[in-house]
Amino acid sequence: MALKEQMQEVIAFLQENGADYSDIRYVYIQNEEIEVKNGVVSTLARSESKGFGIRVLYDGSWGFAASSEITPIQMNLMAKQALLVAKASRMLQRERVVLSEEESIIDTWESKFAIDPFNVSIDKKLDYLLSLDEILRKDKRIVVATSNMDFLRTNKIFVSSEGSVIEQTITQSGAGIAANATDGKTFQTRSYPNSFGGDYANLGYEFIESFKMHENADRVREEALALLDAPECPQGPTTLIIGGPQLALQVHESCGHPAELDRVYGMEASYAGTSFMTTEKLNNFRYGSDIINLIQDATDTSALGGFVYDDEGVRGSCTDIIRNGIVVGYLTSRETASKLGLKSNGSMRASSWSTIPLIRMTSINLEAGTGTLEELIADTKNGIYVDINKSWSIDDKRLNFQFGSEIAWEIEDGKLGQVYKNPIYTGITPEFWQNCDAITGEKEWRIWGVANCGKGEPPQVARVSHGVSQARFRNVEMGVKK
Repeated sequence: MALKEQMQEVIAFLQENGADYSDIRYVYIQNEEIEVKNGVVSTLARSESKGFGIRVLYDGSWGFAASSEITPIQMNLMAKQALLVAKASRMLQRERVVLSEEESIIDTWESKFAIDPFNVSIDKKLDYLLSLDEILRKDKRIVVATSNMDFLRTNKIFVSSEGSVIEQTITQSGAGIAANATDGKTFQTRSYPNSFGGDYANLGYEFIESFKMHENADRVREEALALLDAPECPQGPTTLIIGGPQLALQVHESCGHPAELDRVYGMEASYAGTSFMTTEKLNNFRYGSDIINLIQDATDTSALGGFVYDDEGVRGSCTDIIRNGIVVGYLTSRETASKLGLKSNGSMRASSWSTIPLIRMTSINLEAGTGTLEELIADTKNGIYVDINKSWSIDDKRLNFQFGSEIAWEIEDGKLGQVYKNPIYTGITPEFWQNCDAITGEKEWRIWGVANCGKGEPPQVARVSHGVSQARFRNVEMGVKK
């Protein structure tokens, strides 16, 4: 019997045994990770994982069970177990789960790429990374140099009691380099194209080739060395311009996570925290200045947070979160959307077959403004320009934050000047975004992939993305107040 037919039989069994709703999700994941560190291949791994997970809604309570044994007998056993869990959960029910209405969908979709990364030879990839490592380590003060690649292919089949049968396959690629320098007194890092593994997208090996990492490796090394002798970034209030990679993480932590409606309702309070963007603020709370327009967009399927259907079988969408500085929407699931009388905008995803879907960011994008970075700097008499994240901390309501960047430059009379090390800035989310008075235009705008977003209990790591350009913020506190 074909796999889809087996899955449909499981759903039929659950409905015959009293389930309000049920779905089964088969997932097959292929992953390849390669890292070179200081001239040595430190990671060279290919892995596969396959299995299925079953969700059951019984009398308003959820049950879930999963297995890696993909046989009719095991599927039936897990279906019975998920139903038993749902019945047991009902005994502790505080509020009945109600799902927003959703259409039945039958579809097959595969993400597009020019070069299949799994067909590119390991030797070619290693030669590429080793040659980058050689450039990064031309100076003995570079004590740790890393270059890495990461490829992921996920095939999913989703079948629901509402008649949906959806198969989709997504291929993802990412890479990056980093140089870590020391003079025995201080330790400094420069990365490209971003920190924490680089940049990622739903594309093939052509995405890696587009980075031009060889053309940037010398600069990365020299900037890491220059930071050793650079003065500490000045403290105190200033005008701050934030570069694209750093602003992407700012959006991630202080915009994306607060907009997750399960956090708002306290469903993630024990692990990931809650949110200050509570539902009474919808359509009447000033989150940022008038130029702040934030969307969630799953429809750009080349972005790391893009897809056609989420793990509830809901078509991905593009909807407003912030419009003209006002909170107008959330990231939702069928369960949470129904509480607001809405339909889900398709934000539910699980990290594997063995975990339940959670509300996860799609591509959370800050819409572009006008002008170039050069024009924005020229329009700034005095201030600081920071780029590429080094560290971050934010409270469980996503209000009070502290971000550290790899590098900063002084802005004086509209020009970049002195390089500074260890820049740190702090803020309170609404005040910070209300002080944004300029965003650069479409030519500067791009989407950055974030491959390490953590959430859930047990923890799940999701791959999301953020489209940003650069932005200017007034009266930002630099440094840590003593």
